[in-house]
Amino acid sequence: MLIRIVRMTFEAEKTDDFLAVFSASKAIIRAMPGCQHVELLRDLDQPNVFVTHSHWDNAADLNAYRNSAFFKETWAKTKALFADKPLAFSVERVG
Repeated sequence: MLIRIVRMTFEAEKTDDFLAVFSASKAIIRAMPGCQHVELLRDLDQPNVFVTHSHWDNAADLNAYRNSAFFKETWAKTKALFADKPLAFSVERVG
């Protein structure tokens, strides 16, 4: 299993816009082949910083999602709201 973490910093006044994008997208993401879990987290000290945490069967499934028209459209909407460059990485459980 692959765990994907994406940390995103938004313009403070655009956080509600991002929450609307995520709310409209989360069920579709969860239904993507290979997606086992997706959730949104918010930083307690910086309320304009969010983290998506998702679990995928493998890198091929994550990449298929990332190459989909749905992802490209959703990411374009999300990217327009950023205050800073996102940080994304994939990890696996080891213990």
